[in-house]
Amino acid sequence: MLQTSYVKYIGTERTTFFSHDAKNFKPRERWQWRLSNSATPVPRGAFPFVSSIKRLGTVHALTSTTPPDLNPKLLTPREDKKANYVPVYVMLPLDVISTENQLEKPEELRIKLKTLKSADVDGVMLDVWWGIVESKGPKMYDWSAYQQLFGIIKEEGLKLQAIMSFHQCGGNIGDIIYIPIPKWVREIGMSNPDIFYTNKGGTRNEECLSLGVDDQPLFSGRTAIQMYRDYMKSFKENMKDFLDAGLISDIEVGLGPAGEMRYPSYPESQGWVYPGIGEFQCYDKYLQEDFKAAAAKVGHPEWKLPGEAAGDYNDTPSSTKFFRMDGSYITEEGKFFLTWYSNKLMVHADRILDEANKVFMGCKIKLAAKVAGIHWWYFHPSHAAELTAGYYNLTDRDGYRPIARMLSRHNAILNFTCVEMQNYEHPRGAKSGPEELVQQVLSAGWREGIQVACENALSRYDRNAYNQILKNARPNGLNKIAPSKLRVFAITYLRLSDKLLEESNFSIFKNFVRKMHADLDYLPNSDKYFVPIETMARSKPEIPIEDLLEATKPEKPYPFDPEPDMPVGGDNLFDVLFVLFGKIKSIFT
Repeated sequence: MLQTSYVKYIGTERTTFFSHDAKNFKPRERWQWRLSNSATPVPRGAFPFVSSIKRLGTVHALTSTTPPDLNPKLLTPREDKKANYVPVYVMLPLDVISTENQLEKPEELRIKLKTLKSADVDGVMLDVWWGIVESKGPKMYDWSAYQQLFGIIKEEGLKLQAIMSFHQCGGNIGDIIYIPIPKWVREIGMSNPDIFYTNKGGTRNEECLSLGVDDQPLFSGRTAIQMYRDYMKSFKENMKDFLDAGLISDIEVGLGPAGEMRYPSYPESQGWVYPGIGEFQCYDKYLQEDFKAAAAKVGHPEWKLPGEAAGDYNDTPSSTKFFRMDGSYITEEGKFFLTWYSNKLMVHADRILDEANKVFMGCKIKLAAKVAGIHWWYFHPSHAAELTAGYYNLTDRDGYRPIARMLSRHNAILNFTCVEMQNYEHPRGAKSGPEELVQQVLSAGWREGIQVACENALSRYDRNAYNQILKNARPNGLNKIAPSKLRVFAITYLRLSDKLLEESNFSIFKNFVRKMHADLDYLPNSDKYFVPIETMARSKPEIPIEDLLEATKPEKPYPFDPEPDMPVGGDNLFDVLFVLFGKIKSIFT
């Protein structure tokens, strides 16, 4: 008898349910059809091998642990090769729009954009600063400078990734100018400083608002989330022509300091230096009250925030009672705090993204969220720097896959940093693991069925960094007759500068773009060969926190090749010496 099977995608783990009864079909889920005794493979869903068999009632499930095929579309062989093309965006300077809301040196910028276009760059990324647009008062938006800039980008044939930047520029690595959040918001903070993130010593951080005020109507009757929503609504209304024209490919929603989904745990403005563990930022009155209520709810009103036990910004894990090898982070009280702290961040991000989805629903764009690459102390058992930033990630607990699962309900891109870094570039004493961290986070996103994107954390111009980015962008290399099974959605290079455009640096950069494009010519709509950008639909229902936390069970990341198969070649003596010096330095530091 001919048996019909249904191939179901749960995240990106492929499971085949065999049944004679079509009642098992659920139209809300993505399915493909296959005859189980047919030699015809499932398009884009064939199983190289099966690792386990589970019995689910009268239904048998076969689960594959092979890397997912991220492109289930039917393509011709010629189109298959184009699916290896990874778009490259370049981040524009932080001060391209001045604090006075003026486009700086537009003709000089246009020349630079033409230069980028000559290298076949696909687009640019841009901070759209809340502190500039809504600076004059509540709901008093001025988009004129950004409209002028968007027009120039469109005229030069580039796409745009727009960041809803609800944070301050200044106080973080690479910040060259100071753009505060709106003055009228800061004035509210003068009378109520608890609107800002606060460390155990009571020091306030004015980079962004504390998630503790997400639901507090402190801002002329609006809550923080309502302000973010209104800002995005105004953006959509004023940039409608650019959205309709397809200029904007995605909206990255700012979720914390530097636009990243994290707490401001390592502010240079407060004296932090690498590789300090950072400090927890949950001592404003709103978060303290929330924690007290949460502890009482589980029957432990005596539990406290970590306080002095967690150390100071520049401590090492071993010097603290909380993070040391037998520290309180592994006690019941410590685990409760870390779960609460990380869950608050995840719920905060989920709610803002839900508002963004409602605003941009119907637009042909994708949402994105940036997760920070906290790579120092990755090889310490406590992962201290990740924990203070809000990522509850340990050897026996995956702190990133729950974030990816949360993003999946919004069909949002997970944008991750530090993809240019290698372990040997960092002092041994920092126990840094950027390579393993990138592998873990990208794998978490792919396992949850979402697209991942990447950017470099620091400006780099050497082939070694470019090749590391290439390796992470297509970790199993280029498939010349079909699309790469693992592939990032896009790469954003940080950032456009005079140094990048120097002849020697730009020559290498152009080669990098060419390799990222899989040696193909520029493709104006490359997404249609991979995962097409579709009209945004309403987000799926909220995922219960219990279901999100099921994703904390660790799994081995997908294997990454040791080297890119399409490297930026022609290493010169400087690059060779740079790598050699870094490896020698890592041995003795």
